[in-house]
Amino acid sequence: MNRKPSTIVTIALLVVTLNWFAAAGQTNRPSVAEPRSVAGIVYEDVNRNGRRDPDEKGLPDVRVCNGREIVKTDAQGRYKLPVTDDTIIFVIKPTGWMTSISDDNVPRYYYIHKPQGSPKLKYAGVDPTGPLPESVDFPLHRSEEPTRFKALFFGDTQVNDQKETDYLAHDIVEELVGSDAAFGLTLGDVSNNNPSLFEGVAATVGRIGVPWYSVPGNHDLNFDAADDAHSLETFQRVFGPTYFSFDYGGVHFIGLDDVMFTGWAEGSRHDYKGGLGKDQMEFVRNDLALLPKDQLVVLVMHIPLMEVEELPELFKLLAAHPHTFSASAHYHYQEHKFFGKKEGWDGPEPHHHLVNATACGSWWLGALDEVGLPHATMRDGAPNGYSIVTFDGNRYSVEFRAARRSADYQINIWAPEEVARDQADKTYILVNVFAGSEKSKVEMRFGKDGSWISMEKTATADPFYKASQEIDAKSLEKQQPTSGPSRTHALPKAIDSPHMWRAALPAKPPEGTHVIHIRTTDMFGQSYAGRRIIRIL
Repeated sequence: MNRKPSTIVTIALLVVTLNWFAAAGQTNRPSVAEPRSVAGIVYEDVNRNGRRDPDEKGLPDVRVCNGREIVKTDAQGRYKLPVTDDTIIFVIKPTGWMTSISDDNVPRYYYIHKPQGSPKLKYAGVDPTGPLPESVDFPLHRSEEPTRFKALFFGDTQVNDQKETDYLAHDIVEELVGSDAAFGLTLGDVSNNNPSLFEGVAATVGRIGVPWYSVPGNHDLNFDAADDAHSLETFQRVFGPTYFSFDYGGVHFIGLDDVMFTGWAEGSRHDYKGGLGKDQMEFVRNDLALLPKDQLVVLVMHIPLMEVEELPELFKLLAAHPHTFSASAHYHYQEHKFFGKKEGWDGPEPHHHLVNATACGSWWLGALDEVGLPHATMRDGAPNGYSIVTFDGNRYSVEFRAARRSADYQINIWAPEEVARDQADKTYILVNVFAGSEKSKVEMRFGKDGSWISMEKTATADPFYKASQEIDAKSLEKQQPTSGPSRTHALPKAIDSPHMWRAALPAKPPEGTHVIHIRTTDMFGQSYAGRRIIRIL
């Protein structure tokens, strides 16, 4: 049948219109949403009541982020950012100001926008937040922040149940209550595959009395999540953004989520890799672009930097900043790494990366002591503990602290109890310098009149740790948690410790009982000493 062109056009428009109405009625087909944005004000919360009163003014030039873009507030403290239905908006705390904190000292510097809430998971995520408020405002109050200050770094607390949360409390937290640190950071693995423990750990660590930030680890995931994007819903509910940044005392800190959940591997084992993803890399790029070049930039994360998929790109971004430092955990031993041109770093000085000691040591394993706490020695032979990092302008220093030990407990000396005189120069003394690095100087002196000699850095297992392994495996009963997989006191396999030194005894020393003296100075000029008694036959 022949039709006039105008008739054909009319019929075509009718068909399109009918199809549009049919599609609109299908609820399983997403509709095209209008671009949305969030707006609000960052203001000075003079009376610290958490809400903006009429006389409280907006603060200009404060950075606000939606996880990708970063904007600065205008002269009246106003900002505007794009949002989706799964966005956390957060303020980047400037030097001299502080955000709200919870009763457990968890900083509250963010607003979670999840209108439908988290997906249904074994461990609860975020409840539905409903429609986006007309104004999402962030309170800040003035805070005195000296350029010289301390921060506490915890590697994996990694508690398996309430009993191990109590270990954390008695082994580490109690000695830090009232600390003069400005704040603290947990470098991932808050729990051991049990996000229901997050609140309990936060309450325990919060008793130290300083603001405490956390980045996620591979054991903090919601393992029943469908994908990486929803694998930290419980973490977000308790701690907020999985990555963030803030300034303190002139230093810029960037907390990274470098654990990418990749699903389940064969044998029902959760799988993951080290990486940041496109959105987080965009956040880092935008964040660094707003910083003064002479500002110290500190990155904290869980998986060590060398395993991060985007490391080359990250190094390119950091190369424009001459003062950098980074820290991670994850390995359950302590090590200082130095990245140079061989590793793709192009800065004026090698980039220093600290693999921090873990609070749980070897997963809260080891024989129980006289007060019922496991010794939890790490696989490198160092005790479980934490770091005190002191910042001063764009300089910093790191001090390791062993749990429930004095500040000067920094080395362990192995030597046989007795040595035949004619075998002395074939007998090596081993020294574990718990926080030692390739930049440490370690020396030995035999007796009161001997000369100081340099010790040689060597890769070997700590003999004390190997002895502890044998004792634990043979004589200790099983230690079962109240939930989760069974545990034993038995320690994991020893590694070749990255901070061992050795030197031979002098040839034909005099017979009798003598003192071996050890002294060491680290890369920050901090010096420590130790002694060991030996008999020469």
